[in-house]
Amino acid sequence: MTTPDAGGKDILARLEEGVAALASDAWDRCAGPINPFLSHAFLAALEVSESVGPETGWQPVPICIDGADGQLAGALPAYLKSHSQGEYVFDHGWADAWHRAGGNYYPKLQIAVPFTPVPGPRLLTQDPALQSQLIAAAEALTVQNGLSSAHATFVEADQLDLFRAAGWLVREGIQYHWFNQGYRDFDDFLDALSSRKRKAIRKERATAQAGLVIHSLRGADITERHWDAFWHFYQDTGARKWGQPYLERSFFSLIGETMGDQLLLYMAERDGKPIAGALNFIGQEALFGRYWGCSQDVPFLHFELCYYQAIETAIALGLQRVEAGAQGEHKLARGYVATPTWSAHYLPDPGFRSAVADFLRREQAAVERQIAFLDEVTPFKKIV
Repeated sequence: MTTPDAGGKDILARLEEGVAALASDAWDRCAGPINPFLSHAFLAALEVSESVGPETGWQPVPICIDGADGQLAGALPAYLKSHSQGEYVFDHGWADAWHRAGGNYYPKLQIAVPFTPVPGPRLLTQDPALQSQLIAAAEALTVQNGLSSAHATFVEADQLDLFRAAGWLVREGIQYHWFNQGYRDFDDFLDALSSRKRKAIRKERATAQAGLVIHSLRGADITERHWDAFWHFYQDTGARKWGQPYLERSFFSLIGETMGDQLLLYMAERDGKPIAGALNFIGQEALFGRYWGCSQDVPFLHFELCYYQAIETAIALGLQRVEAGAQGEHKLARGYVATPTWSAHYLPDPGFRSAVADFLRREQAAVERQIAFLDEVTPFKKIV
């Protein structure tokens, strides 16, 4: 397909059958090194393990633009979706409205990392001049194929204005992130909290750790035995949250082989037997908590493995923040703060666009009121 650039010259954009079909060095050059979920290793593992694909309702269709040298110069991590599962930005109401109006909402175009509510760039290029062309290519794919809509979810704030300038609707959401204020260690972080919250966290940690040994495993230290145990935990959590787990067992072995020290697995054992685990990914700036599960119900162990251990590691590694996944106001009491997230939506039908725009204006006002309220109830000491 072709899209015009700012001077009216056509730019050729192409669709590939998947990220795995592309050269890893070319993709990673476009994606940059900061966010591990945009890496060729992560996205290709989703495809090779068949965690995504036509059978799952996530059909990979990465949109690519080559440079003058014939090498990949820009890309969108894009998927044709036949449902709205695994996105964490909920548009079921939009789908229902479109169906009631006699339209087919699916398939739609999703520009995202599957099953991964982590903000990051969605216009993957080191050439700023190509960013608007990638957006135009997504629009062309949507219109030329009669799709209802295109959605870029968890877009980093720096790219929002590009989508706004193209006329995409912007939606605001909330996550809870922990920010490193130059803490020396975990106790230094606790000293920034109110006395009551500080005591509560110490009590939670003591209760969670009682009778357990917690291992922090990275890279080659994570063996197939650990993946087998973690897969059991992940299946249990996935079945309770989504009805069935999104990721196949082989996905974990694949990332274990290809992502090395970017992986960090906390494993809790009782009497030498694993009973719980939490998988994290280490980026250049942040620690990303992604998957958790357990075989025994231990009070506060979820908080210990997913929040407190992550904070300790982020401090030790000098990382700027911990992003512990979607939702969860319970994170607030544990030092995480309400942080806006963003998505962008292209709706070619003017009537549908107008209705969604009105909804988003009202929703955004409510979200901003909620963030302002949550800022007032953080566990940190009040400065007077």
